[in-house]
Amino acid sequence: MKTTKIIPTFKDENEEREFWEKNETLDYFDESKVKMIRFPNLKKTTKSISIRLPIDMIDALKVKANSMDVPYQSLIKMILQDGLFGKRA
Repeated sequence: MKTTKIIPTFKDENEEREFWEKNETLDYFDESKVKMIRFPNLKKTTKSISIRLPIDMIDALKVKANSMDVPYQSLIKMILQDGLFGKRA
């Protein structure tokens, strides 16, 4: 097991920047203190895309989404999610 070094106290950001430019971060990282955390309210970053679909398919999506009381774009995301990763829990 490696010994981790102690991070010194810096008088300002410039001193800290110089320190990290000359030192390896992993020498100051103690894996035994790592804790798993979750961010349940963190939203995934999204990106808009453009996709061409037949009009009848869009109409069917809108009808189905309306019956489920969800926006049709959300229904499309749900269908893609299911297709890529299996059914949602």
